[in-house]
Amino acid sequence: MNRIFSGVQPTGNLHLGNYLGAIRNWVRLQDQFDCIFCIVDLHAITVWQDPAELRKSTREVTAAYLAAGIDGKKHIVFNQSQVPGHAQLAWIFNCVARLGWLNRMTQFKEKSGKQRENASAGLYVYPNLMAADILLYKATHVPVGEDQKQHVELARDIAQKFNNDFGVNLFPLPEPMIQGAAARVMSLRDGTKKMSKSDPSDMSRINMTDDADLVAQKIRKAKTDPHPLPGPEALGAGGQVKDEALTARPEAFNLLGIYAALSDRPLAAVIAEFEGKEFSAFKQALTDLAVATLGKIGNEMKRLLADPAEIDGVLRHGAERARAVSTPILREVEDVVGFLRP
Repeated sequence: MNRIFSGVQPTGNLHLGNYLGAIRNWVRLQDQFDCIFCIVDLHAITVWQDPAELRKSTREVTAAYLAAGIDGKKHIVFNQSQVPGHAQLAWIFNCVARLGWLNRMTQFKEKSGKQRENASAGLYVYPNLMAADILLYKATHVPVGEDQKQHVELARDIAQKFNNDFGVNLFPLPEPMIQGAAARVMSLRDGTKKMSKSDPSDMSRINMTDDADLVAQKIRKAKTDPHPLPGPEALGAGGQVKDEALTARPEAFNLLGIYAALSDRPLAAVIAEFEGKEFSAFKQALTDLAVATLGKIGNEMKRLLADPAEIDGVLRHGAERARAVSTPILREVEDVVGFLRP
């Protein structure tokens, strides 16, 4: 059976964009793949983290996985630091990957910004760790957004170079599974900016821990414009919003896109239903849909977070299973490289 590996950094405040762009899609893949879902805490510390907050966020992300419907008994759910093989294989890949490859990685440039000389070495080589995350389990598929596709391509390059360097066929070349348009959810306060946990305004996002009342309040106060909702003329031949329409009314199309994603319907069908209507009526429909979908997830997250022992048990059991899968693969790699083991 094909195997999926994917993960989220434990940096807190998971929101609607994380749910629609990643976690919901993972839930749907559970019946088709052998799945490994990780909380990538080693990646998180490429920038400084408060230790207490890191532990809290690790539990919060785990709770989100479970509350959204990921089955921690059928599939593997664990935090990365509990499996030393990730760091061990990453070091080997540090010696396989080329500096030129890492220099082309766009996310390091974005995250380091003008302070590149002060960025950690871990931030520079973390794409090699991401490759190790995937290949430590010989994963065949990696669900990612378009902005992460480059990392999967690097993992393929590393796998291929390792296989060629040592004359083996040890690693598969993992395939990226690009998420759909729902992966890009914009701020409720500014439709030109992506919904983000780093936005100082909590009203800009719907958090996965928000209860029904707070979800309703945020949608009610979401930024709109004074015009009735647009019609099909705003869409191009492929069903995507025309650039000029999106530029003119970003908040309208953001809310319509959220409704389409939550209802699992094409955007064209949603626009046809609400064409010409006022935002007040549409916002009520969106509120009802969002509360029905997210309210139960938020409630279950709160229940789980009130009992950290349950979450810790899932992570401990998942780490045991992850080590059982990864240890033989790591030993195979070490034998190929020439490491002497008693």
